[in-house]
Amino acid sequence: MRVWDIHPKHLCRKHLLAEHRELHGLWNILTKHGGVGGYSRHPETLRWVGKTRALYLRHEMLVQEFIRRGYKHHTPLDKKLAKGSANQSVFINTAREQKEILKNKMCECLLDMH
Repeated sequence: MRVWDIHPKHLCRKHLLAEHRELHGLWNILTKHGGVGGYSRHPETLRWVGKTRALYLRHEMLVQEFIRRGYKHHTPLDKKLAKGSANQSVFINTAREQKEILKNKMCECLLDMH
C-alpha cells in the first residue's frame, strides 16, 4: 500500500492506476470502517489519520492527471468526508527516497523528471 508524495505526472500508467486504487482503499478504511480492521495499523494508513482532506486533495491531483492523459474517471470521493489537515507532513520515505524507489523499478516513472 502506497500513496506517493511526488507529482502524479511523474508516475507511469501502472503506478498512477495502482496509487488510485490504493488511495480508494485507504479512503474506505479511514472514512467507512472507522480506521479498524485489515490495514488500519499499516504505516501508510496511520500517516493519513486525521488528514482525509489531504488525501482527498491527493486524489484530485490523480484525477487531474487521469484527465491530462485522456483516461476516464468514475470514482469520485465524497468531499464531505474530507476532514482535518489539507497538508501531509508525515512521510514514510522522503520525496528523494521515493524517486529512488521508482528509478529502481522496471517502468517508465520519472521519464519526464527535470
